[in-house]
Amino acid sequence: MITAELVKELREKTGAGMMDCKKVLTETDGDMEKAAELLRERGIAKAAKKSGRIAAEGLVATFVSADKKVGSVVEVNAETDFVAKNEEFVNFVNDVAEIVATEAPADVEALLATTYKNAGKTVQEVLTEKIATIGENMSIRRFDRFESQGLVESYIHGAGKIAVLVDFAKGETELAKDVCMQIAAAKPEYFNREAVPQERVAKEMEILKAQAMNEGKPAEIAEKMVQGRIGKFYSEICLLDQEFVKDSSVKVGDLIKNKGAEMVRFARFEKGEGIEKKEENFAEEVMKQLQ
Repeated sequence: MITAELVKELREKTGAGMMDCKKVLTETDGDMEKAAELLRERGIAKAAKKSGRIAAEGLVATFVSADKKVGSVVEVNAETDFVAKNEEFVNFVNDVAEIVATEAPADVEALLATTYKNAGKTVQEVLTEKIATIGENMSIRRFDRFESQGLVESYIHGAGKIAVLVDFAKGETELAKDVCMQIAAAKPEYFNREAVPQERVAKEMEILKAQAMNEGKPAEIAEKMVQGRIGKFYSEICLLDQEFVKDSSVKVGDLIKNKGAEMVRFARFEKGEGIEKKEENFAEEVMKQLQ
């Protein structure tokens, strides 16, 4: 019988994943040495050693069903931009986007445990194989999935640098595509004013009031100036308040309304955003090796 303690011991010894450890222990009837050898032969132990490296490159990708009712956006990271151009990696990322759309996993952990298309393996197992064969640490960082009563549309910018997914309850494809490009270019943080946390608005108003007071304005005038200036704040961070990139005379919210459309939500993924990249000092690295 393969116990949890045995699996844990092999995992600590090799750095491989729990499922991989359990699988090889079962195959070797609990022989720790043979199991460790199997992991190395399959490149899994080698892959595990790479897991400490920072993966801030990679790709973002989208998938939209033929009827445009379901869509997904994913980010899969790798260590170098070079790997992001690797056909095997690109195909894997696109497959993951499709799996998210069709299988609707609850989170990344559930996605990793999902069967990978018709491969008879989990997404985690296939990912581990890719790490071993391609030779870089890779990870599925995040995803979003929309199911719509109207239509889902997507847009990819810069060969997988920025991905956008939108959900329209009512509207045409052309408008949805325009809004996707708007989101990619103008980088809104929120859908509308109601979505902005109140504490963020309060902080901004506090800053605006201090600015007005520093200009020598009396408190009551400063308050009025804040009300006038807060609109600019919303126009920068809220999609519906932004000027439309193709026609700055109209706001995105008015554009959607004028077309008789109704938008529900959006997701914008930018590759590597928020990941702190490790700065390499190659001269230092060489000196360390020599010492």
